[in-house]
Amino acid sequence: MRWVGIVSALWIGLSNSASSQTIVSVGSGIPRVDSMCQQFQQLYTQIREESLLPDSARKIFSDIMLGLRGKFRTAEPFRLDSTRRDSLLRTNYFSFPLRYYSPDAIGGTRGEGYRAKGFDLFDYTVRGSHPAQDIFIKDRNQDCIDDNTDQPADVLAMTSGIVLAIETAWTPGQEYRGGNWIWIYDPVLDGLWYYAHNNAVLVRPGDWVQSGQKISEVGRTGYNAYAARSPTHLHIMYLQLQADGLPQPQNPYEWLLTARTVN
Repeated sequence: MRWVGIVSALWIGLSNSASSQTIVSVGSGIPRVDSMCQQFQQLYTQIREESLLPDSARKIFSDIMLGLRGKFRTAEPFRLDSTRRDSLLRTNYFSFPLRYYSPDAIGGTRGEGYRAKGFDLFDYTVRGSHPAQDIFIKDRNQDCIDDNTDQPADVLAMTSGIVLAIETAWTPGQEYRGGNWIWIYDPVLDGLWYYAHNNAVLVRPGDWVQSGQKISEVGRTGYNAYAARSPTHLHIMYLQLQADGLPQPQNPYEWLLTARTVN
């Protein structure tokens, strides 16, 4: 897509780091993007460890997201009115997040595994909601190797965006539910993607990833995902940012149905 090429060129051109994949400065008058990635990483760790009160977490989260929004809206390709945005979303914007798989691998019937009621990103004690879709690979012996290919199953970025934070140090016995995860901010949608239960994580905070790019490999990390009762799967969640910078879960099921498959 020509639009993707324009955005990629802009991104690389604005980066002043040694790596053409890593962004550290876009726009002016707002904290650097790498600083906001560090803040987000610290915040999510504090939420998980319950070392920060939910109201304080909400305020910090809102400040970070409003800062990111401000950064990207200074760059013309990200200043999309509703007509341009809707047109973009109809032109192969989404990539199905598992290589060699299709929507048939989504759990449940017509995405019924999605349950947003009661979700609270900022209170780790809240349980019971599942504002996400689980996409299952064929892995009968649960060794994280795809039975069809005899290789690890590639997790692909569903859209382009900046990697905000990652977890790579989960070990069996920890009660953290997401295991090894990745958070990515999509400045076009102005929302966050969360990819959980990964085995190998192949990106780092500050990386710009393209739609369809490999970012990790499917795993069984996370308290529930590690249990033998759980088939091997990718847990993918999308949070739409509101005007105040706070997140609202949105079911990505329809996007998954229309996403281009990658082989």
